[in-house]
Amino acid sequence: MTDPQAIQPSALDQLPDRDPEETAEWQASLDAVAKAAGPHRAAYLMRRTLERAEGNGIALPKLLETDYVNTIPTAAEPSAPGDPEMERRITAWNRWNAAAMVTRGSKHGVGGHIATFASAAWLYETGFNHFFQGKEADGSGDQLYIQGHASPGIYARAFLDGRLTERHLDNFRQESGGEGLPSYPHPRRLPWLWEFPTVSMGLGPLSAIYQARFNRYLTNRGIKDVSASHVWAFLGDGEMDEPESTAALALASREGLDNLTFVINCNLQRLDGPVRANFKIVQELEAQFRGAGWNVIKSLWGSAWDELFQLDTTGALVRRLREVPDAQVQTYQTRGAAYIREDFFGKDPALAEMAKLLSDDKILECFHLSRGGHEARKVYAAYKAAVEFKGAPTVILAQTVKGHTLGEGFASKNANHQMKKLSVDEFKAMRDLLELPISDAQFVDGVVPYGHPGADSPEVRYLQERRAALGGPAPARRTHAVAPLPAPADKTFASFDKGSGSQNLATTMAFVRLVKDLVRDKETGKRWVPIVPDEARTFGMESLFPSLGIYSPKGQTYEPVDRDQLMYYKEAENGQILNEGITEAGSMADFIAASSAYSTHGEAMIPFYIFYSMFGWQRTADQMWQLGDQLGRGFLVGATAGRTTLTGEGLQHADGHSPVIAATNPAALSYDPAFAYEIAAIVKDGLRRMYGEAAPGEDQDVFYYLTVYNEPMPQPAKPSAPGVDEGILKGLYRFNTAESAGVQVAAANAPRIQLLASGTAIHWALKAQKLLAEEWGVAADVWSATSWTELRRDALDADAALLRGEERQPFVRRALQGAEGPVLAVSDYMRQVPDQIAQWVEQDWSSLGADGFGLSDTRDAARRHFGVDAESIVVAALAQLARRGEVKAASVKEARERYGL
Repeated sequence: MTDPQAIQPSALDQLPDRDPEETAEWQASLDAVAKAAGPHRAAYLMRRTLERAEGNGIALPKLLETDYVNTIPTAAEPSAPGDPEMERRITAWNRWNAAAMVTRGSKHGVGGHIATFASAAWLYETGFNHFFQGKEADGSGDQLYIQGHASPGIYARAFLDGRLTERHLDNFRQESGGEGLPSYPHPRRLPWLWEFPTVSMGLGPLSAIYQARFNRYLTNRGIKDVSASHVWAFLGDGEMDEPESTAALALASREGLDNLTFVINCNLQRLDGPVRANFKIVQELEAQFRGAGWNVIKSLWGSAWDELFQLDTTGALVRRLREVPDAQVQTYQTRGAAYIREDFFGKDPALAEMAKLLSDDKILECFHLSRGGHEARKVYAAYKAAVEFKGAPTVILAQTVKGHTLGEGFASKNANHQMKKLSVDEFKAMRDLLELPISDAQFVDGVVPYGHPGADSPEVRYLQERRAALGGPAPARRTHAVAPLPAPADKTFASFDKGSGSQNLATTMAFVRLVKDLVRDKETGKRWVPIVPDEARTFGMESLFPSLGIYSPKGQTYEPVDRDQLMYYKEAENGQILNEGITEAGSMADFIAASSAYSTHGEAMIPFYIFYSMFGWQRTADQMWQLGDQLGRGFLVGATAGRTTLTGEGLQHADGHSPVIAATNPAALSYDPAFAYEIAAIVKDGLRRMYGEAAPGEDQDVFYYLTVYNEPMPQPAKPSAPGVDEGILKGLYRFNTAESAGVQVAAANAPRIQLLASGTAIHWALKAQKLLAEEWGVAADVWSATSWTELRRDALDADAALLRGEERQPFVRRALQGAEGPVLAVSDYMRQVPDQIAQWVEQDWSSLGADGFGLSDTRDAARRHFGVDAESIVVAALAQLARRGEVKAASVKEARERYGL
């Protein structure tokens, strides 16, 4: 039967062959090798030939997968500096205290993870001793993205260093009483230690890439030279299944981010079992990263394997290592020498002969203990090669054993992620293995003791000297004494107070115009970081292209097709705009890096990320939590917001719920402004609070979410009534009364209702105000509710104060005090958005909203469908008044029929 592959046409068949005879000779040689020495030898020669071609710069497709061996041969490993024995003892103490902390905490039922750090200890210790630059180093030091489940080991090292006490360790995962330690890297909970929250799987790798990219952005724009900073991301092999983990690999290689290193702890296990039971995760990741253009370094086997590789004169060992699936490697970790001899070596005659030369102890040493990620020399060689490699990011695939040194009950067991403690006997066995001077008498009442060699011990002095040489403690987050940014001129914001006159203007355009003025500010203009996911023209931002430039590390190597136009597409090495393409996740990662630059680099940057509101909180809400945890500051702008303002786009574009999701994030100040002057006031105050002089008791570590609309509408002048400015920021103010609006109400004692509206809904409320007066004799006052969420938070604070014995009235109750009639609230969102404040409103309450799925239609038809248009507001208002006996019940039916509802 003919091999189907043999008749497949090749892309090379389309190229002219200038010397068919030479080609035939090469092919014949390959056939001869395969026939005489076997296909494995032929494949070996082909791989070596491709490697030589790649090394000589010959343009060929990259070899995506290499043998299952270390990338750096033993003979090529550099000698690691320092004192290996001292570093072994330090690592032993850290291993012990990490396990002790989690075990002691398990008595309180708070959990914890032991096995991850046990496998990764040398990956961290080698970095801390020789590579990770502290905050006193050049630039801003290194940025460390620590694997979340490894946090006990980082705490253990900080304890040895004197930065944490036994009390801290005993309060692991017990934060409410003070001096507690958060379960994972949480900057908001432990801001002097942690810089980056990483335990939400996949977000660490994505953020690390954009952090490295933002470092280049800061340097290329002349904000701060951070070219000496290196970004290290420590990841799990199971974590790489998350789509965000690999979403930006091409960006990192495309922009040549050689200031970035991924260290993937390949212990071959995820939470419930093997990562790739029937396959090999290391080989899969190697191909994925090489294909994306990364430099790949594999550190798989420890020095005990050197003898085996020297005995492998036929390549049988290397072939067997390639074919054994990961789950079987895990099984070897738990079985005896006899099983390994039969199952691993017995599959090939050449290996069976090799096994005869090996003692049982040697076999067990290799298969149970000796991994590249467990030896400082191997790890050092990989790290040194990574930081010296130029032109592309590096990924280190380090093979380890999950639960290493914790005993036979832990190592490579499927359940070890859920195992929270060791028994006293297991600790004593671990003590003996690690050679720690801890006596049996120190185990008082069965409680495992913490271990510390003493503040003035050689181990602690060595650790501190190494960190001093590298620029100070790590990890560490610095709270810089950054001078407040000068406030932009008042006239920049005041220009919006007069309204747009006869011109209709969408609030999206109002925001863009404001930003255009702010980026021209001589003091702070350069600190704005505009971020947009390939929708700049949708939001009317193309005018910023030629003036600010789009950031590209290569500048502009082509002539843009629209170069002869005023608003041409301009890329520049020092460009200010981050135009990310179609990636909301990448744009959010940009925002997070920029929003925390005040801490990471001591440089306050002002990011604003503008996006389709539907594709912000719904798609990337997890990153918004990451942003809040990282204490980021800046402006998120949900454009084309609301369920009915984006005509024709339909369900997947119709946002009726982003304020609901935003309300769940304690760090997000969520606003739904109706008018241009409200946007100006909110942005002005946001700049003051986040970047200027915050008021006493104000949290600066917040970010703002503003919804803006693409519907051109009249932009009125700001009312001159007292309390408007306060109301805009607190969430509610009276825009007008029936009398000030000039609507005619026939009766002097007409029924009255209060219409509360946010965002674009205020225009429907204003039309309803007129209809109610002219057609039904009802007086309506219209209020602008700029933030339902801030009103609710203020009310919750007032309730909490009351429980403490303090008298405090919620702002929403104070604002509406004395307002006549019932309250009807309306927005372009689900009813639960305005209903957030219902329980604090003393008047009768009712609400309207756009609940359900969106749909494609005109704005008017969509609003009629959801029952939020002006006519629907009128009917709802009459129904409310009819229930109170203030209008005839028949009026409600009459109105429905008149308006065709």
